[in-house]
Amino acid sequence: MLESVSNRPMEKIDQLRAHGLFDAKVPRYTSYPPANHFEDCVGQRMQSDWLQTVADGSDISVYIHIPFCKRLCWFCACRTQGTKTMRPVEAYVEVLRREIASVRALLPANVRMARLHLGGGTPTILEPHTMRALLGDVFDAFELGTDFEFSVEIDPTEASPELLQTLIDFGLNRASLGVQDFAPEVQKAIGRPQSLEQTRSVIAYLRKGGVKALNLDLLYGLPHQTMQSFRETLDHVISMEPDRLAIYGYAHVPWMSKRQVMIKDADLPDSDTRFALAGAAKEVLNAKGFKSIGIDHFAKSTDKLAIAQREGRVRRNFQGYTDDQCETLIGLGASSISRFKQGYLQNAVATSAYQDRIDHTQIAGHKGYAMTEQDVLTARIVEDLLCRFAFEMADLYEAFPTQKDTIRAISVMLMRSFPDAFFLRDQGLGMMEWAKPLVRIVASRVDQFSSKETGHSAAI
Repeated sequence: MLESVSNRPMEKIDQLRAHGLFDAKVPRYTSYPPANHFEDCVGQRMQSDWLQTVADGSDISVYIHIPFCKRLCWFCACRTQGTKTMRPVEAYVEVLRREIASVRALLPANVRMARLHLGGGTPTILEPHTMRALLGDVFDAFELGTDFEFSVEIDPTEASPELLQTLIDFGLNRASLGVQDFAPEVQKAIGRPQSLEQTRSVIAYLRKGGVKALNLDLLYGLPHQTMQSFRETLDHVISMEPDRLAIYGYAHVPWMSKRQVMIKDADLPDSDTRFALAGAAKEVLNAKGFKSIGIDHFAKSTDKLAIAQREGRVRRNFQGYTDDQCETLIGLGASSISRFKQGYLQNAVATSAYQDRIDHTQIAGHKGYAMTEQDVLTARIVEDLLCRFAFEMADLYEAFPTQKDTIRAISVMLMRSFPDAFFLRDQGLGMMEWAKPLVRIVASRVDQFSSKETGHSAAI
């Protein structure tokens, strides 16, 4: 049957609760399999082989990880470390520059860099001269692909005008600013003071410098966050006129990120409030003309991500939703993850271990995952669900002609497990509008590695 009426999630809260939305702990599925299933046996040997087999003349994406912060925000679960001086940062960048040279030497001569993203940690912690040296090596190493995008994660409290100008001089054309929440009580509870004035000042500088594409990142589910305070944050953010917003649910995982013990469980909103906060964000942003992209992104209709959604080209990767179509992602720096057609490879996580590997072998691969044909199919299904809320049987048959029986079996399983959440359509199955918050739970039923014993973040 065809879906005749799109019901809002809030109107179907009992059905969502019955499917476990308010209790489930599931992966975010920024990769499949999730990184906690990477294996130690996949390391430097495969890294060297896979780098050399990247298609000559192809476009690649490059991600550079700067794992340092002058302050450690308590909400953060990223691979970061605090520093009071710039000495360890300078030493790390010197090693990073050597890795860039080593990795480039293994890649075919004519690959082009279509995307460059600096993440962290705090990339804007670098001194301008250090950033110039790093970016100089990157741009000397790679010819640029068409429609090149250079993006950087920016902490407005740690971004000097000189550093921002350095990024602009190297062609920065998309900036991603961390906001989280503007309510003072919330900021105090997560260890991240950040004023409206600081944020607006950085945005003004970037725009004056010609950076036209602006992303802002928020979190819902933070301690002391209320509906009123969150709506006020949304109002402030909308007034800054971003092109794109990522609004993630705060993942409280103190067993993984020790700094989160500073956040008291009693101060966190309950599951129902988290759900209401997420719903409020969607309601407010849709009313202001932002298009919903997947489960946690929003974009203006003129933004490249919204255009990619209309054309069916949205992908999901470690930064969330993207229009990046490159098959290969090269991760540089400690804990960075590379994606190849053969699978995933992660550099040594600790900066000391990473530096030791570069010193001795010039590359830093530590663990990863070699994809089987079944894994590739599952990854495609998970991505289709997360990006399009659909199980596209016709497309899957065409892409995986030898796995038609498996595809049919998964389709039947989904319909039996979630009979009220899917509707039939010409190409396969689509998710009802009200059921879209369940998509990570749905994906976990397809996931060959899914286990209740594995610790993940809340499904809301």
